[in-house]
Parts: sequence; C-alpha cells; structure tokens
Amino acid sequence: MSSPQEIILSEPRSFCAGVDRAIGIVERALGKFSAPIYVHHEIVHNTYVINELRGKGAIFIEDLDDVPPGATLVFSAHGVSKAIQHGAQARGFQIFDATCPLVTKVHVEVAELHKEGYEFIMIGHKGHPEVDGTMGQLDSGIIHLVEDVADVARIQPTQTDKLAVVTQTTLSVDDAAEIATAIKARFPLVRSPKQQDICYATQNRQNAVKLMSPQIDILIVVGSPTSSNSIRLRDLAVKLGTEAYMVDDATELQPEWFEGKSHVGLTAGASAPEILIKQVIDRTKALGAVSVRKMAGIEETIKFPLPKGLKLDGPTLDVLGGDLHAGSRCC
Repeated sequence: MSSPQEIILSEPRSFCAGVDRAIGIVERALGKFSAPIYVHHEIVHNTYVINELRGKGAIFIEDLDDVPPGATLVFSAHGVSKAIQHGAQARGFQIFDATCPLVTKVHVEVAELHKEGYEFIMIGHKGHPEVDGTMGQLDSGIIHLVEDVADVARIQPTQTDKLAVVTQTTLSVDDAAEIATAIKARFPLVRSPKQQDICYATQNRQNAVKLMSPQIDILIVVGSPTSSNSIRLRDLAVKLGTEAYMVDDATELQPEWFEGKSHVGLTAGASAPEILIKQVIDRTKALGAVSVRKMAGIEETIKFPLPKGLKLDGPTLDVLGGDLHAGSRCC
C-alpha cells in the first residue's frame, strides 16, 4: 500500500473577483451598519463562508417577508429576479446588490435584446438561483431553459426569427458548446452572445484541470455540494478519465482514495476560500504526501468595485480575514 508522494496545486483556484466582491459587500455592510444584515439566498455557495458570515451577524433568507422593516438587505452574487428587486424596493429596505458583474452583463443583454423583440434560449440548470434570476428578468415564456441537448428538441419558441442564446455563467465550457451547437442546428438564425457568457474564472479553472489531469492519479476539488462551478470541475476530471472527488473540507477526505496514488491534484471552486485548500494540504501530508508543487497558470488580476455607499476610504478590504482573501495563496 503506497501513500501519495506529491500534491499538485491548480492555478488558478479558489475565489474569483465576483465572489471576493460579494463577500466584501456583506462584510462592509456588517461593519458599517451593524448586525443583523439580511442576505437574499446564500451570498455564495460555500458552507464555510456562510457559517463565518452567519457568525458575524448575517442572516440568510429566501423570502422577503422574513426581512423586518428598515433592514439592510444584500442580494447574493447569483442575482435575483425583477420580482425580488421590485418587492425589496417596495418594502423600503436599504439594498446592496452583490450580483456578480458578469451575471449582470447577462441581465443587461437580455433586457436590451428583449426591447428588439427577441425571445431567449437559456442554457443552464433548472432551480439554480442564477438561472432563476436571469429567467426572472422577463415575463414567463420569453426565456426557454435547456439543460441538455435533448431539451433543445423539446422547446417551442413562439417565433424563430429573433432568438438569442444566453447561458448560466458557471457551466461546463464543453457541455455548453455542445448544447449551443444543437441550438444552432435547429434554429439557424439564433443569435449567440456578443461575448461568451461563461465567466473567465469558470473557464480558467476548467482549463487548469484539463492541463493537470494527465499529470495526476486523482483530483480533489474543494467546493460545497451547491456550488455549480465546483461540480463542473469534478465532472470534467472524470470525463477526462481522472478519478476525482469533491469535498466541502478536509474532514471529508477518505484515506482509501489515496492508496496507490502518487500524484494528487488539488483545486477549488470559485466560491471556496484558500484556507480550505491549506487544510486539505495538511491532511494529505498527514496521509503521506511529501511535497507540494504549483502548476504554472493564469494569474487573475480582475477586481470589481464595491457599490456606492460601501466603498472604502482606507486600504483594500480584507475579506473574512487574511486567510480568506482572494489574493492570499496558501503555499
């Protein structure tokens, strides 16, 4: 029975700019207005982050009726429907929108093309809050959701001259391309996005897994079960023939996974903080790993500003403490 010899760290990994901004909005609101701060849906899909913010006074809700009058409300990074926006405004809450700017870009595109008479085909996962938020930008029946190639044959738009495709930002790049090809085959006049909707961070992390897979015997993805982009990383590795597991934290690692495995790949979804990567490294070393090597990869330098009313006068916000800041790397 052999133990793992080397841990190979994916680059990039962990927080993206949109997640960093969203968590920063909640942290800054807690500091400026005091607890409690209400957040519509989990600010990002990570158990550790949610528990940390809950401990500092954030209250996560799904129903606006659970927010008391005069409260401060933050919309999650996934975006919300027009109905939620209007309902919150009507109740007079102080609102800060933590929607990822790349999701907002999709919402703006939908609004602009709708004015030109377009209907939409959205590639995404039913029930995901980002999909609900994007589809909720327009009246029911104008955006048609497809989850796979089979769905493309089933949808029935009211016209085919003005159809546009939009996508959930955290999809598998390859799966989305396959579905988009099927849409184009059925609806030749369909309009593709001006720029691909799948976000840069999702693409970068998937590309890193593609480069890493031939070098490793097993991949560990740090991410919560609700994190779409984390699930895509695990699924991609499996599709490439690499044994892969997704864990919320180091306590979920199973020693038998590493039996006979010399090279362990390690990555994290865009909503998983770097502190969890460090804990997984420590646990894997305890199981026998003797070295850690970083892959060469893209350095992400994108930063998104905080909303008006929360901008800092002093230094850059240290999100959830130094261990969790997007710019902090553990090794």
